[in-house]
Amino acid sequence: MQPTSTTDLDNYRVIADAIATLFFPHAEVVLHDLRTQKVDYIANNISKREIGDDAALEDLLSSDGHERTIGPYEKLNWDGQNIRSVSSVLRDARGVPIAVLCINLNISLFESAKAALDLFLSPSKLIPQPEALFRDDWQERINTFLHSWLRQRQLGLNLLTREHKRELVEALHAEGAFKGKSAGNYVASVLNMGRATVYKHLKEIKEETAPKAG
Repeated sequence: MQPTSTTDLDNYRVIADAIATLFFPHAEVVLHDLRTQKVDYIANNISKREIGDDAALEDLLSSDGHERTIGPYEKLNWDGQNIRSVSSVLRDARGVPIAVLCINLNISLFESAKAALDLFLSPSKLIPQPEALFRDDWQERINTFLHSWLRQRQLGLNLLTREHKRELVEALHAEGAFKGKSAGNYVASVLNMGRATVYKHLKEIKEETAPKAG
């Protein structure tokens, strides 16, 4: 057994405090001294252990393995809440394991939030779009076509150039999108264009596609 220094784990205690502070109040960080097989330090104690408690990690001290990180793995806290943990084996300059730093994250709050989101976003209570409401919903059709057009070209709505916008107005016109009342105004708003610019493009498109006289 190597002699124990009271100072050679100081840096790890500071790291434990930093991690616990960043994830407060959900994370506890425990530093086990493998040479004494005792708990050396606890930052943000949520497990009700105490400094000086047995570490019971003799296997890590005698092991010939070279693993540095163990986990993540799950365990149950004293209050019945789920903990997700990861442990790092700390070695001295000669590669001898001297300590284990364990980060214990209480994930119960995140599990509750996930369950609430899953319930809220569950599609099981959705019904198909009512035909009576959506039969003439030109806004819905414009939205669907618009985002399909963007996905095909791997473009973002906020990154469209003037030329992109003109191409999109032309594509929407070909799709019959401007038959709806106020559709031009809606497209101008969505594309962040002036209404006069949209109607100018539409006029040019109609002129280009109009049959030529005799």
